[in-house]
Amino acid sequence: MKLMLITNSPQVAQFAQSCGVDRIFLDLEKIGKYERQGHLDTVISDHSLEDVSRLRTVLSKSELLVRINPIHENTEYEIECVLSSGADIIMLPMFTSVSEVKFVSELIDNRCQFIPLVETAKSSNCILEIANVKGVTEVYIGLNDLHRDLGMSFMFEPLATGLLSELVEKVKQSGKPFGFGGIACIGQGELPAELVLSEHIRLNSSSVILARAFHKRAKNIEELRDANFEYNLSRLRAEEQKLRGESPSVIDFYNDQLISTINRIVGKNLEKNI
Repeated sequence: MKLMLITNSPQVAQFAQSCGVDRIFLDLEKIGKYERQGHLDTVISDHSLEDVSRLRTVLSKSELLVRINPIHENTEYEIECVLSSGADIIMLPMFTSVSEVKFVSELIDNRCQFIPLVETAKSSNCILEIANVKGVTEVYIGLNDLHRDLGMSFMFEPLATGLLSELVEKVKQSGKPFGFGGIACIGQGELPAELVLSEHIRLNSSSVILARAFHKRAKNIEELRDANFEYNLSRLRAEEQKLRGESPSVIDFYNDQLISTINRIVGKNLEKNI
């Protein structure tokens, strides 16, 4: 499974690469993000176009993924800058229609990989058509914005309702790889990371973002080391291999545990709001 780390620090990126992180994720998305998430405990990126080339110079094994802004008047310019600076992958956020994905795919014109980030209710309703767009190489399902757009109270609730499984089955019809959500350290998380990882294995997911809880918002190598990043990464890889060796019945048991844990968390959230 491809692990992704969000950073704009060349030093952090190079260290993460040496630890085995598969993709370095540069986040240029700013348009509309404060309006959606400014009141929440979420990170609004300060990454810039200049960071693309800075990261490119230090990456030799890890892929460089750049999340651009939602479609706006300067989308073509933004894409050209990102491509000329050496991005391996472009990710498009916060779209609602197949036509938007086609538009960006045509601008990219097969010059790099292209991942639409399905994170709105409207885009989830046409996920197969999105996956089938020419030039789309992979699909990522963003649980953070998606669960809010659907009126849910917990980010992983789509895993318990069956929605994520339905979306994944549609993407599989296209033959494209997919990933979803974020993951914390093994043994941590309100929803234990090993249960989230088991769901990735059950669904045959190919990628996941290392959540803030995984790297403790580290800004430099020293902070990553203080967060035991390399050790926690090796634990995650070991747990992945262990789960891949389990029988389908064991993975189904973990899925039952996942659903019951999510439902318990959702129930607690509802009680707080009464």
